[in-house]
Amino acid sequence: MRRVALVTGAAKGIGAAIVKKLCEDGFSVAVNYNKSEQRALALCSELASEGFSVFSVKCDVSSSAEVKNMISLVEEKLGRIDVLVNNAGVSLWGLFDETNDEEWKNTLGINLTGTFNCCREVLPGMLRSKYGRIVNISSVWGQVGASCEAVYSASKAGVIGLTKALAKEYAPSGITVNCVSPGVINTDMMNRFSEEEKTAVCADIPMGRMGEAEEVANAVAFFASEKCSFITGQILGVNGGAV
Repeated sequence: MRRVALVTGAAKGIGAAIVKKLCEDGFSVAVNYNKSEQRALALCSELASEGFSVFSVKCDVSSSAEVKNMISLVEEKLGRIDVLVNNAGVSLWGLFDETNDEEWKNTLGINLTGTFNCCREVLPGMLRSKYGRIVNISSVWGQVGASCEAVYSASKAGVIGLTKALAKEYAPSGITVNCVSPGVINTDMMNRFSEEEKTAVCADIPMGRMGEAEEVANAVAFFASEKCSFITGQILGVNGGAV
């Protein structure tokens, strides 16, 4: 019987790469999206045509009610969730003293509260089966902080703290909770930068380039696998040596 994975924020970029990798590894995968419906449907159509088991589901992860409904729907369609990948996230660029209340609330709501909501809803099923893999996506900026990304950095640092705490709390029940912390990855989030700015960013990375979404997906797949049975509470950087 196939294990079931739910990937949030999975319509594009890192999320889509994670979905593809987990499908290749034999999972049935629920593809969560909120606004990118067409991209999510196109991804599912592509994978289904290749014989993979996928299912798209709309949900704003910052809403506990919507998350509850999403988990129920995924379990109804695919079965109990064995692997949760909390990838949904938004970035925020700007001076901290110019950040307004809504920007703070929205960034924390999706990046941190969204992770909290999804973890809380899948854990009862994992506890009943004494098995589960939770993989949270943080950021290198959650580890070291970034100028002009203070709110984003704070939200991703919170994901790391939550990961470590949940790992200790649920280890006795056979549930692992780990975190992948990407550095600069070649996704849509980089579109706001010019080519010159991207070159300058790469100059600060020991490997001299941005990472690719597939490289993050490989790290997630490791934590989602049976190879990860005695590894929990860990933060794995995918950053080209930047940290």
